[in-house]
Amino acid sequence: MSEAKKRPRRRKVEVVVVSDVHLGTYGCHAAELLRYLKSVRPAVLVLNGDIVDIWQFSKSYWPAAHMRVVRYLAGLAAKGTKIHYLTGNHDELLRKFAGTRLGNFRIDNKLVLELPEGKAWLFHGDVFDVTMQHSRWLARLGAHGYDLLILINRVVNFLLQKLGRPRVALSKAVKNRVKGAVNLISGFEQTAARIAVDNGYRYVACGHIHHPEIKTVTTPEGEVVYLNSGDWVENLTALEYSAATGWQLYRYADDPRMQQPAETETDAGDQAADMPVADLLSGLLVEFKLNTPA
Repeated sequence: MSEAKKRPRRRKVEVVVVSDVHLGTYGCHAAELLRYLKSVRPAVLVLNGDIVDIWQFSKSYWPAAHMRVVRYLAGLAAKGTKIHYLTGNHDELLRKFAGTRLGNFRIDNKLVLELPEGKAWLFHGDVFDVTMQHSRWLARLGAHGYDLLILINRVVNFLLQKLGRPRVALSKAVKNRVKGAVNLISGFEQTAARIAVDNGYRYVACGHIHHPEIKTVTTPEGEVVYLNSGDWVENLTALEYSAATGWQLYRYADDPRMQQPAETETDAGDQAADMPVADLLSGLLVEFKLNTPA
């Protein structure tokens, strides 16, 4: 059987939106993200912020799986996929590179896509976060606490798996029980929707709050479809768009193909070390390391 026949066919998707990957942290599901990316063939890939977690970047923690994601993204760009890296709060250092273009790879703070049904406005969403605007130290402290909770959650789930018990999501449980967190999500969605309507957009797509969602939001001025790509720490979700089906919310846990044993062969997209985009991404990672305390 040929190599091509062994590999499952990749789904053709016009647009894929991924956010809040947090490469460089213990909570990042880099292997699962890479497996998902290898299952689709997007014409446009939007990395909607917090892809590399510069806030918590450590010289001592950068697993091979995290680097494989970077190399694979570089390979996609080299092979024709248009990649838009939109900056977030955890990778805000990249904002000084906004406007950078290198082949199919570009860095920006926001993006507008022209779709048949109307314009889609994409940005990370941290501009709506009051804590980010006025108490950045508190936001950073919360990020470290969140990462610790995710690490504890992994240990708990490992033990539960050994005991044959179902997995639990500690951070989700905490957020669902905190009224302020629920109100924050609702307020975030309403704010994004209101501004999108005022600017004549049909869709608004964000990340930041780690809450995957697709829903129509009605405001006094009109309505807009609000989308949130979720994250690859807890939810393992992405947004997908095609003209035939419109926007869909992808959930890794609900994809039967992802529940099968992972293939071991390497992909040509991984072999990107000598490509210009890979050089750019590797250079940025080196800068992060140089500017990160030991």
